[in-house]
Amino acid sequence: MGAGHAHPLHLHRDSPVHRLPPQVKIVAAFLGVVCVVATPREAFPVFAGYLVLLLGVWLAARIPVGWILRRSVIELPFVVLAVLLPITGPDPRIEWLGMSLSEPGLLGAWNILVKGTLGVLTSLTLAATTPMRDLLVGLQRLRAPALVTTIATLMLRYVDVIAGEARRMRLARVARGHDPRFLWQAGATARGVGALFVRSYERGERVHLAMLSRGWTGAMPVLAENRTTRRDWAAGLAPVAVAAALAVTGWVIT
Repeated sequence: MGAGHAHPLHLHRDSPVHRLPPQVKIVAAFLGVVCVVATPREAFPVFAGYLVLLLGVWLAARIPVGWILRRSVIELPFVVLAVLLPITGPDPRIEWLGMSLSEPGLLGAWNILVKGTLGVLTSLTLAATTPMRDLLVGLQRLRAPALVTTIATLMLRYVDVIAGEARRMRLARVARGHDPRFLWQAGATARGVGALFVRSYERGERVHLAMLSRGWTGAMPVLAENRTTRRDWAAGLAPVAVAAALAVTGWVIT
């Protein structure tokens, strides 16, 4: 079963980062985020060091900074939460531009904002340098639960099918005079969503029966052989070593 669909967060480039095995990049991204989370929030210069480290990875991967920044707006809900903390936080408080702000709330907002931003940027870097199919390959090589990789693979395979079905249903409604701009037509939209769910469920049952008739055992076949070398691990984990050093530095200076 193919799973080679491109995803909108992947940026096709020919770079050393793109050529690294996916499992190496998954482990490196995970450990990098762990280092960020483990850093004390008062270690302000260390977080700047993490950003410089990410800039170095983007440079090696030939990822434009603007491309990353445009897609980092996904964290806006966390930014809203961070803005509220200084206002609603406990005492002691400080005065700034006529506003009474909570000192613990300011630190909490900074903690959420900087660590959430670095986590999002790290995830975007992983997505930009690794196609979705390769991410599934990496999870398989890392011995992720078979149920997780199976669900992800099937979802990736049939998301385009379901999206196409939704587009055809919408065109059929519009051809019959449906205009979703009017509130009284919300019922037709809701019925269309229900019909799409029923069709998707029935299609899933047919696919499952077809898979069982072809010897499905409950686990996806291995998508590719493991060809990771020590050099790959050394190159992929080099930024993690720098991140670990930054985390230790954060604990030392605080």
